[in-house]
Amino acid sequence: MIFSRAALGALVATLLAGAQAGAQDAPRLQPEARLDVMTGADWAVHAGLGVTAPLGTYVRFGVVGGIGPGAGGVSGRGDLIARFTLDPFRERRWAPYGAGGVSARFGDGSRNYLLLLAGVEGPARRGIAPAFELGVGGGFRAGVILRRALARRR
Repeated sequence: MIFSRAALGALVATLLAGAQAGAQDAPRLQPEARLDVMTGADWAVHAGLGVTAPLGTYVRFGVVGGIGPGAGGVSGRGDLIARFTLDPFRERRWAPYGAGGVSARFGDGSRNYLLLLAGVEGPARRGIAPAFELGVGGGFRAGVILRRALARRR
């Protein structure tokens, strides 16, 4: 495995502590719920939860966990994803972004993949912003995401 559970736990704890330490009047963490479909010999459909925090004006770093049916039965995954947004201040209704990272799949055999994703995030309504992603990482991937919308930020 590329990363151990202890290393992943330490990374998540550091991410959450750093994001909360910098928070002033607005929350900086962006929880998200998602549904991802992965094609290929190891196909899977995963419902997942994640959290993202800013690493700067344009870059967001997040962790995602997902579980669902797959080619070999029930499978799960953990992703570490860095997202580069082209519209960090919500100046447009829809904004493209690129993302990359690593994914660890388990349940029907353990495998690790590099991720390369392209997405678009939509307008905020009632505190939620939809997003759609396409990419590769162990096969073709497509995702539908609902993120908590931050005021005047993506």
